[in-house]
Amino acid sequence: MKKLALIVAAISSSSIDAVEAAKQTSGRPNIIYILADDLGWGDLGCYGQKTLRTPNLDRLAKEGMRFMRHYSGSTVCAPSRCVLMTGLHTGHARIRGNGPGQLQSNDITFAKVLRDNGYQTGCFGKWGIGNPPPLDDPKRHGFNEFYGYINMYHAHNFYPEFLVHNGRKVKLRNVLYDDWRAKRTGPRYEGAGVARIAVDYAPKLIADRLIDYIRRAGTNNSKPFFAYYALNIPHANNEAGGEKRIAFDGMRVPDWGSHANLDIPDQEKGFARMIDYIDKDVGRIISVLDELKIDDNTIVMFSSDNGPHQEGRHKMEFFDSNGPLRGMKRDLYEGGIRVPFIVRWPGTVPSKEVNHHISGFQDMFPTLLELAGIKSGHKVDGISMVPTLLGKKGQRQHDYLYWEFGERGGAKAVLKGNWKGVRRNTRRNPNSPIEIYNLKNDLAETTDLAGIQKKLLKEFKAVLKREHVAQ
Repeated sequence: MKKLALIVAAISSSSIDAVEAAKQTSGRPNIIYILADDLGWGDLGCYGQKTLRTPNLDRLAKEGMRFMRHYSGSTVCAPSRCVLMTGLHTGHARIRGNGPGQLQSNDITFAKVLRDNGYQTGCFGKWGIGNPPPLDDPKRHGFNEFYGYINMYHAHNFYPEFLVHNGRKVKLRNVLYDDWRAKRTGPRYEGAGVARIAVDYAPKLIADRLIDYIRRAGTNNSKPFFAYYALNIPHANNEAGGEKRIAFDGMRVPDWGSHANLDIPDQEKGFARMIDYIDKDVGRIISVLDELKIDDNTIVMFSSDNGPHQEGRHKMEFFDSNGPLRGMKRDLYEGGIRVPFIVRWPGTVPSKEVNHHISGFQDMFPTLLELAGIKSGHKVDGISMVPTLLGKKGQRQHDYLYWEFGERGGAKAVLKGNWKGVRRNTRRNPNSPIEIYNLKNDLAETTDLAGIQKKLLKEFKAVLKREHVAQ
């Protein structure tokens, strides 16, 4: 707490420029942000999961703050990650769907601001912002070090023929089926597919690189570090779902571990094993921080890029991945966008706390920069959550949270406190009505109150129109 107080006091000083003050202040925290891929609100023990075991994530929640009303940037991968990095919601962000599009040179990410202000920055896993991004896209947008997948379709393949390290392809020992390769060609699908020879499990390689990076960066006393661990599990390999030859279907893993002898479908064994891997790697991260004695100066955050999937022959209901929420990935109901969010910073963020502050991915931009002691003039849609994280008063609130999602004809949603508006636009009916739900009394969004909430309906219509800015 004292270290952060020194940073805040330095920034508040009128005699020293904020950026320079941050650079001159010792003890700036390291930051690790972990992002699971298609992990549901109900997949973790600390959020109510009854079957799957997540002891390390549960420990993270016990030793930190668990948020109950945190929202992803979108309901699918690419736009959600864009909102996270740029602090702009999907009505303003560059990437608003999984279709073609790329970040531009004038798109500012918080990673770039951190790097420009003295942080070591590393990204490990699935970049997947835009389609298809250039191989050096992470470096262009703020990362000194990158290892993993650039293209999100490539990231569907857990046994790819190559990964990317700092803009260059690194060959692996896996070999794809040639018939699949012939069906899907072009840069959009480069590296995607199904392996007939599966040797190198990419999620394991990526996790090992992350741990190595933390060791190296954590022993560099001259600079703090930011590590972005962007997993590609428990996402499915949708391409493998149609391959009858693949026993693991779209949830392919090296082994099923303790789930091997269970009388459940193979793809559910694979899904459960992926949750094991995620939890185990969180445990590895905590262990290395303790080993390096930097635990109390390192913030660890965990979330998911959207709600749970039902792909690769995995069934969302099998483990009740959305818990009490309605919907899943590609929906703007709560199940598609309400995600786990856990923050641990020993001695600074209160432990064993369950928080109901309404927040979203766009808030990470201002929050992380403030925690790093950096004052940024970039206009974003997010609001810093630092008062909430420190257990202090004075937290600003969002008037609204807003989402739009174009892959189904332009669906939109708005959240105002406990009131939620959802417009399920389709190409057949682009002017479908707004549904209104009271989440306090109806968390599962079962009763549409638009017919009796005329004033709120008018207000939400205005918000949906105002927050969308044409590209």
